[in-house]
Amino acid sequence: MTALGLAKHILPTPAQDRSDDFAGRGGSEGEAKKETQIIAIYGKGGIGKSFTLANLSYMMAQQGKRVLLIGCDPKSDTTSLLFGGRACPTIIETSTKKKLAGEDVKIGDVCYKRDGVFAMELGGPEVGRGCGGRGIIHGFELLEKLGFHDWGFDYVLLDFLGDVVCGGFGLPIARDMCQKVIVVGSNDLQSLYVANNVCSAVQYFRKLGGNVGVAGIVINKDDGTGEAHAFAKAVGIPVLAAIPADDDIRKKSANYQIIGRPGDRWGPLFETLAANVGLAPPVHPSPLSPDDLLGLFSGETVGRDVLLQPASLEDMCGRALIEKPSLEVIYDKA
Repeated sequence: MTALGLAKHILPTPAQDRSDDFAGRGGSEGEAKKETQIIAIYGKGGIGKSFTLANLSYMMAQQGKRVLLIGCDPKSDTTSLLFGGRACPTIIETSTKKKLAGEDVKIGDVCYKRDGVFAMELGGPEVGRGCGGRGIIHGFELLEKLGFHDWGFDYVLLDFLGDVVCGGFGLPIARDMCQKVIVVGSNDLQSLYVANNVCSAVQYFRKLGGNVGVAGIVINKDDGTGEAHAFAKAVGIPVLAAIPADDDIRKKSANYQIIGRPGDRWGPLFETLAANVGLAPPVHPSPLSPDDLLGLFSGETVGRDVLLQPASLEDMCGRALIEKPSLEVIYDKA
């Protein structure tokens, strides 16, 4: 079986109830699952997906949940914070080495654990030597061979590259390989542009018969200006957590320290996030038009007062042009 058929085996039966806290937002909803919840996280590069997921998965494990964290970004940085900055051997590179040696890949070759969190990286091709999306597909094909649909987890968290224009990175949405999507954004136009693109992709594939919905947004580096909250309200998705732009968080994250620990300063924040992620149903978002997205920001921030001035051929050539007579021969009618 290919990775495209994997969803038929790994998605559990829908549950019948959901949290009242998240019901009724964003139009028609699917139902969150009582069994394994497979959740894909998207966001602009550098917005803090890996930071959020490392701490979220750690908190979930401390709450007694069985969690599998899978990095699906070619940068392979999802698990670095979880493992104190150590690089985790990727499925792609391990598979290549094992194949050359005539050996089979075993689960212990690619999956590692820390304090109850199980984690692995799919990886990707070397720079300029292949398609990252194809690496995602190959990675999921290998996971299936390793028995993915038989594993017993409460949560499987997938960390994906922000833009979903490539089929490989949009695979969970396009092929129902997850039940719901979470976007990570901040109070800046570029991260909300990506979040809006993800909402558009979800709606596009729903029109084609897909079932994936958006569970909500995690606002990272929240400076209180409010654009991300306004975006969530406009598209009809809940805010699952707002992580402040705090210097203590920045320093600890830079030093590969987990801050999502019960009893620590930031523990309650991630306890709330873990609860909200589990309860939030997949909703139908209402993506914004480019102008509506820009409208969330002040004119000084995005330059709405700038006028578009059409260029002329003289502008392009950098000099005045002399009109030359046509060499076309025109014959009089007989």
